[in-house]
Amino acid sequence: MNSRAVLLLWLLAILPAGCALKSPPERADVQAEALPGVQAPDGWRSGAAPADAVQDAWLAGFADPQLDALVAEALANNPDLLAAAARVEQAAAYVESAASGLYPQVAAMGNVSGKDSSSGTVDYYGLFASWELDLWGKVRSGREVASLQLVSVQLAQAWAQESMAAMVARAWFVASEARLQKAVADDMVAAAERLVALARERQRVGIGNEYDVSVAEASLATSRDAAEQLGLSFRQSVQAVETLVGRYPAAELDVPAALPNLPGPVPAGLPSELLERRPDVIAAERRVAAAFFRVQETKAARLPTIKLNTSFSSLSSDLVLLKEQDDPVWGFGGRVSVPLYLGGGLKAEIKVRTAEQKEAVAEYGRAGASAFAEVEQALSAGYALEAREPLLQRAVTENDRALALAETRYRVGSDDLRAVQQQQMSLFGAKSALLRVQSEQLVQRINLHLALGGSFDAPAS
Repeated sequence: MNSRAVLLLWLLAILPAGCALKSPPERADVQAEALPGVQAPDGWRSGAAPADAVQDAWLAGFADPQLDALVAEALANNPDLLAAAARVEQAAAYVESAASGLYPQVAAMGNVSGKDSSSGTVDYYGLFASWELDLWGKVRSGREVASLQLVSVQLAQAWAQESMAAMVARAWFVASEARLQKAVADDMVAAAERLVALARERQRVGIGNEYDVSVAEASLATSRDAAEQLGLSFRQSVQAVETLVGRYPAAELDVPAALPNLPGPVPAGLPSELLERRPDVIAAERRVAAAFFRVQETKAARLPTIKLNTSFSSLSSDLVLLKEQDDPVWGFGGRVSVPLYLGGGLKAEIKVRTAEQKEAVAEYGRAGASAFAEVEQALSAGYALEAREPLLQRAVTENDRALALAETRYRVGSDDLRAVQQQQMSLFGAKSALLRVQSEQLVQRINLHLALGGSFDAPAS
């Protein structure tokens, strides 16, 4: 048996003995390192939210078909989501590219010459194959990096879709509130116009004066200015919705003139389950694992590289005398490459990859801490707003009653104009605050659904 055959047999013998890949850190270990001071409590601290499992299809709870259609439109047309989908395609292609190194690389080569009166022919063809043995896990680690990046990008896309649904819903409710606020401002203008008319009538009959008329006119101008500002806010809020869903911002969308009812209590699960449910946190965990395999890939680059080569070729010519013309030739061999000294480059790269892994762990900790904070803040805000709503409803009722009394007193001359104006401002301020609280309750409810990691869509059957 010649030396080449011995080499081939030896390489084939050690191929199955290639080292197994190390496992990335366990989730519990990553959490302990990333969030050393965070101990998830048995329940949420900002309110007695039901501990039942977090539910999907939260968008359907608002019972608004127009909102459902707008969310679907945004998912199909929003440029940010289209870019996220393209990133998923890129990551999938990277997985295929990284996995290709595990298989033999085969190439063909050939040349066929014509013949004339002044020249001969040289015909050649060959088939060549090479295979780098992944004994130390370098290629497999690279494949794991690409695979984990793909999962991370897919999760990021899912989180982007969840966030987009939440953004559209929030913008939709804010636009409805803006329309209602504009209506309140228009009512205020109408009341100011009635007050101007009353002041002029009092002046005409001799129980009023020019001062009251001027004050009423100034108040009317101020009310009209406020209505103009709120009209602009309404148009801009509609344009914001149109932009999110991928339309031209023409402020032509028909926005409801009423806010939907707030759905019932939200099952919030347990804090200990949150990090295992939210797509953005899981994506951060996958990036930690990818960074781990990058370190392993770089470490494997310091070890010897073994590549097998084989070829099959044939050469024929009427210009060159061959020993056995048209007789094919085949051969095989191996090549070993050992990095001896690269100026410390590989060692430095290991330090870089190790630092990247530490950064990935820190980013996971940041994502986890943000997730806990977002849930607690949404719960806290929701309960505070719930407590404020009946107080503001009472304030609207009492201010409306007080305004009627103030107008009567002014009409009969037992009170001055300023009392009526102050009462008008109090009433419309209470109405505006009540609308703001009702709209913010809806916004915070959406924030809670997003923070908990529940899907806006029903789970696939």
